[in-house]
Amino acid sequence: MGFPQITGFKPTARMYKLGILVAVLVTVFMTLHMASSFFETTTKSSIVENLPFTNVLTPNPSKLPGNLSVGVLPPARVSYDEPAPGERVNGAIVVLVRNSELDGLRKSMRMFEDRFNRRFKYPYVLLNDQNFTQEFRDGIAAITKNEVRYGILNESYWNYSPSVTPEGTELKLLENKNRYLYGGSLSYRFMCRFQSGLFYKHPLVSSLDWYWRLEPDVEYYCDVDYDPFVFMRDNGIKYGFTIAPREGRRTVETLWNTTRNWIKANTHLLPERSLANWVMGTDGHYNLCHFWSNFEIVDLSLYRSEAYESYFNHLDESQGFFYERWGDAPVHSIAAALLLQKGEIHWFEDIGYKHPGNMHCPRDPAMHAKCVCDPGKSYTYRSACQTRFAKVNNMAKERLMQILDNSEFEYRYDPAKLTQK
Repeated sequence: MGFPQITGFKPTARMYKLGILVAVLVTVFMTLHMASSFFETTTKSSIVENLPFTNVLTPNPSKLPGNLSVGVLPPARVSYDEPAPGERVNGAIVVLVRNSELDGLRKSMRMFEDRFNRRFKYPYVLLNDQNFTQEFRDGIAAITKNEVRYGILNESYWNYSPSVTPEGTELKLLENKNRYLYGGSLSYRFMCRFQSGLFYKHPLVSSLDWYWRLEPDVEYYCDVDYDPFVFMRDNGIKYGFTIAPREGRRTVETLWNTTRNWIKANTHLLPERSLANWVMGTDGHYNLCHFWSNFEIVDLSLYRSEAYESYFNHLDESQGFFYERWGDAPVHSIAAALLLQKGEIHWFEDIGYKHPGNMHCPRDPAMHAKCVCDPGKSYTYRSACQTRFAKVNNMAKERLMQILDNSEFEYRYDPAKLTQK
């Protein structure tokens, strides 16, 4: 029968062009299909061999550009939770906290974890004068995967100095209530005494060699991509700080005179050279400089030394923790200055930090590259005590004693001067 004949049909020039276009499209499609099949059958290893990096951590030297070498490559990003390499010291992050401060501590720990401890994974020691609530424990567990140890402070840690009475303390609280911050607070005085000479004796801290103090409602601005504990140990540093302000004079009216009495009775406990002139002027008086101890990283052998124990016991017998308001910051700072040389004290300029009242933000470009803060708002570069720390050098014990011998005085409290600054 055959196909029917089409009569009267004559292809036009447009039809020829359309046919050519279809042929080109078919050719392109077939080429792409063949290329896809080729890459699907090529092994992953053969592809990796032709790339500059065999994985994110190990460069392939044969594939690097001629002007680069393995040693100058920037560090690769790693998993945020991957433990940092290297050894750890026997240390912990120690926090004195109340149940009511859960939100403030969660804020601090969130930043501290992000900036440092998610990779270095030091345990936390949380201490409270009350039992921790389940809500508190659950709130902390949601912030960190690192170990958290909870401790309670009994009366041997959270109590009056043996040299004072509750009745005498109550009178002093009323007298000082409006003279300075926390002037009428009993719990603040318990805290200062505990932090000055008792915290490192708690069972959860007594086994540690190092501690890093953390508090609620503080901020950490900079990535800390090394271990400050190891850095301090390897460089013979015993005390680390970030901010050094002046103490309120009214809170420590007899602290220096009490300290001077201890010095004269215990010269055998002092080193031959120390940084004593950081806290003392040439007139032999206390200049109120101190390390803000809400941030401190410490080799606990300092506080457990015979000299520090003797110094704290002397202060504890002198009533000033309760009848005045001696803070742990000036106590720690005076002791560090008297018992350590400058090389054993370190300013962590690269760690941006804020505690309500003052903040530090590094202005060095290399340091600030790891931070999110404004160096122009940093208190530390305006602090006279910070400047003094940079300038002063060690003082010989003999010179210290000469200055103290030539500047005898005894402070006499005068209620008539309460309104004076």
